[in-house]
Amino acid sequence: MWKFFKNNSNSDSIQTGPIFDGAAAPRLEPTMDIPEATFIEKEEPLNETEVARKQKIENNIEQLFDFLDKNHEAKGYEDALMNPDISHLEQNITALRNQLERVIRRVKTFYEDFIREIDFHIETRSRNGMVDIVDELKMKKSIAQNHMDKVLDIERDAINQKGDSEGIIISYTRGFKNGLSAISHHSILKRF
Repeated sequence: MWKFFKNNSNSDSIQTGPIFDGAAAPRLEPTMDIPEATFIEKEEPLNETEVARKQKIENNIEQLFDFLDKNHEAKGYEDALMNPDISHLEQNITALRNQLERVIRRVKTFYEDFIREIDFHIETRSRNGMVDIVDELKMKKSIAQNHMDKVLDIERDAINQKGDSEGIIISYTRGFKNGLSAISHHSILKRF
């Protein structure tokens, strides 16, 4: 019993826990190291042109599509390993929906401002008789308006919890469930 209180000054020996003399040591569960590759498929690394394109993105429709195309499965998996509680899943789904709403607001603001700016240029250039420039500006405005309509459709679908926006929820939920499955697999099923 005195070994428990004795201070070992030998720096070469590292003690990982208390020494129990004559008593049965408590059984400690080893920490779980669940390989992520078991349950989640990783995306391919981006090449140089894709990295440059991602850095160039403004708050236009590409930012929204990039958010919708992003695979949230890995985050769901990691979150399940950290806190395997269904309420945690529901909170993170709410957070993803809020993040989508913020992206949509940013993109809508971008197009609203861009269309106002184009309208100003159309008005001032038409007063100066620049017919070709006005036609080009009208074409750009038409493209911007089409993008804005698509953003509004995505926003409507997100509110109704359907369409493209549900892909992020499905992806995150799949990852979370895979994380729960991994915990069961490694802590229960591997014992026998």
